[in-house]
Amino acid sequence: MTSQNPELHREIARRRTFAIISHPDAGKTTITEKLLLFGGAIHLAGAVKAKRNQKSATSDWMSIERERGISVSTAVMTFEYRTLQLNLLDTPGHNDFSEDTFRTLTAVDAVLMVIDATKGVELQTKKLLEVCRLKRTPVITFMNKLDLEAMDPLDLLDNLEKELHMACTPMTWPIGGGKEFQGVYDLRDKTVNFYLAADRGHKNERVVLDSLVSPEAKQLIGKHYEQVTGEIELLEGASEPYDQTRFLRGQQTPVFFGSALHNFGVKELLDCFCDLAPGPQPRETVHRVVDADEDSFSGFVFKIQANMDRNHRDRMAFIRIVSGIFRRGMDIYQPRTGKTMAVRNAMTFLARDRSIVEEAYPGDIIGVPNHGTIRIADTFTQGENLQFTGVPSFAPELFRRVRLRDPMKQKQLQKGLTEVCEEGAAQLFRPLIGSEWIVGAVGTLQFDVIVARLREEYNVDAVFEGLALQVCRWVACKDAAVQKKLEDSATRDLFTDGHGNLCLLTETRFRADYIVEKNPGVTLHTTMELHGNK
Repeated sequence: MTSQNPELHREIARRRTFAIISHPDAGKTTITEKLLLFGGAIHLAGAVKAKRNQKSATSDWMSIERERGISVSTAVMTFEYRTLQLNLLDTPGHNDFSEDTFRTLTAVDAVLMVIDATKGVELQTKKLLEVCRLKRTPVITFMNKLDLEAMDPLDLLDNLEKELHMACTPMTWPIGGGKEFQGVYDLRDKTVNFYLAADRGHKNERVVLDSLVSPEAKQLIGKHYEQVTGEIELLEGASEPYDQTRFLRGQQTPVFFGSALHNFGVKELLDCFCDLAPGPQPRETVHRVVDADEDSFSGFVFKIQANMDRNHRDRMAFIRIVSGIFRRGMDIYQPRTGKTMAVRNAMTFLARDRSIVEEAYPGDIIGVPNHGTIRIADTFTQGENLQFTGVPSFAPELFRRVRLRDPMKQKQLQKGLTEVCEEGAAQLFRPLIGSEWIVGAVGTLQFDVIVARLREEYNVDAVFEGLALQVCRWVACKDAAVQKKLEDSATRDLFTDGHGNLCLLTETRFRADYIVEKNPGVTLHTTMELHGNK
């Protein structure tokens, strides 16, 4: 039922919750920090590929992230800009950690897609956009690295439309390029925005002219003036006009040009994002749709992270608030377990920095300490038996056996593997017969991260050994008798995952097909939608 509480309506209108996605090395983490810089959340941005004597990226808080200059875990950051509260989720760009990104996209209402203008649309961007398309998530595009020798802007637009099958509407246009990149023309308000370079990490001085047709603009643009005015005239006559309805349906993307490293075009992007991006949107459950402006609190877990604070060895469950108001100390109900818990120390974040939440509203991301009772996709309400849908789990493609160098550390190994794998970036399997630990992942880098985290966070020295396994499928059976027959006939191929679900792990697809053929009533699945079921 729609709330009559004016405070709730006011705070919903202030929220913008979004993720940043890109192919690796497109500049995603750099633009994240520049948005934080404009929002006043930080005062000096760190270089993404930091040297030892430089600050590392604000959103990269794991040591392995700082060492390798990559993001391997979604970072949650909350800051204010203008009159709005922005909840920004900086996702891993590396394909090996795409599952974390896929689940993060279930928790946002809009997406900022960063494209490397020197390369155009790349494979990982296409994969991530498919997830956005399935959920009809609005996408705003930032063509980054115009300060380098980039593709022609018109070619970039054409590349984006052909590769992503999405209509493009430029909102800014670059003035010059490469070493002669001077700024952008704002097609919305017809202003010319020049930038005078500043020291790394600080805001550039910005010169704004009210018109492109002026002696001052002609003087500042110089030799590029005729080319820029000609391209803008062509755009204004031929480009598809912006349509808010199509944007909100994920059918059209506003496009911005700039350089995140030098802060060129970032403010125009941020201002337009605040104007166009939607506020908190409804979410589907198994039984009904939940609207943001309902009085009763509800939310779902899209991420779990272990050891964000190594001093406390904590596990944090990240909850996207869907409806109602969260207040510190309130009791929330967990339908999967049927239990209620009082939450007195929920957190908001700026990467690993945290603060206690007194109140939070739809669209906000809060962290709740998890003592092993919360899973990804769990729902929380004020008593209603809801199950939010759409949080995916994917069958891994690579498998390794865990070997412990010190047999006396079995308990620490089990604790470390369980807690790291419950975050969802990798999956843990145990055979129906036997006691070995098998870890499944979609990329080899995940194994390196797990080994590093076991050593650093759990004081466990372990190595991974290769296996011949190549196929993983979740098993569904019509009844108990069918499952018993399967377990008797294919014991060596059967495992349970970290949630106790029955899985088939085999060397070949032929073997998997053969098992199904010999066991009528058994079906296999490559994906599983996590509902937080009992």
